[in-house]
Amino acid sequence: MADATAKLRTAGVDSPKLVAQVLLAHTLGVPRANIMAYSPQQPLQSHQLATFRERVARCVSGEPVAYVVGHVEFYRLDFLTDRRALIPRPETEHLVELALKKPQISNPLKSEISKSQIVEVGTGSGCVVVSLAVKLPEMRLIATDISADALALAHENARRHKVSSRIQFLRGDLLAPVTVRVDGVIANLPYVTTAEWQNLPRHIRQHEPRIALDGGQDGLDLVRRLFAQAPQRVKPDGWLLLEIGATQGQAVSALARQAFPLAAVNLHRDYAGLTRVVEIQLRAVPGVKIK
Repeated sequence: MADATAKLRTAGVDSPKLVAQVLLAHTLGVPRANIMAYSPQQPLQSHQLATFRERVARCVSGEPVAYVVGHVEFYRLDFLTDRRALIPRPETEHLVELALKKPQISNPLKSEISKSQIVEVGTGSGCVVVSLAVKLPEMRLIATDISADALALAHENARRHKVSSRIQFLRGDLLAPVTVRVDGVIANLPYVTTAEWQNLPRHIRQHEPRIALDGGQDGLDLVRRLFAQAPQRVKPDGWLLLEIGATQGQAVSALARQAFPLAAVNLHRDYAGLTRVVEIQLRAVPGVKIK
């Protein structure tokens, strides 16, 4: 353990002792808490030692530990994760929490929630839409992604948590494959600028899919396209929740007010105090019916 921690530290891996513990726990097939009491006098079997060293070497080379062990916790659920999609981040849990607080969801009649439809755009691993499906057993949801590989992973995670029958997975660009008007849109779109992407740590830049990170020159290319599609896909009194970069609040708010002049736009901070989510509550125009 000490040797593995030293190698990880020398390679510049964040939290090297924690990573070593995670790798050892995964190798032994035990919870990480068990490793806290692990004694160096308890030698690994030869095949366990070889596997542990191989996994340490992968992390030393820059591969994220979540890809090495093949799963990660998100919203108190365990999700499969690999290079097909972005690794779920803890800050994205804020999207789930805010969605669950929407009036149509937090205090609905059973008949209403069964008729409501929410779509997650750019679902990636499916962590957000699956978490919502687990928490909302009466609701049917939609998830889109342009990547067939990401959708396959998301479907695996939906089956893993026994909610695949209530999630419709559609491949396509943002809201383009959605053929019904939905009540709400949730999205964690690529929002890193191209310049920022080029300077990301190597364990991100060399392993996680660029398509899930690079949002163009100012990081907001996909946000603009989503806002352009939304009027034809979201009900006139619907809502959107978007994860954004910590410095993008004012820019995204301006784009939202330009796209939806009557909407209420609010920014939400995460537990670290950083601007993390923009909430857009649309408002129907009196007397105007939307087909």
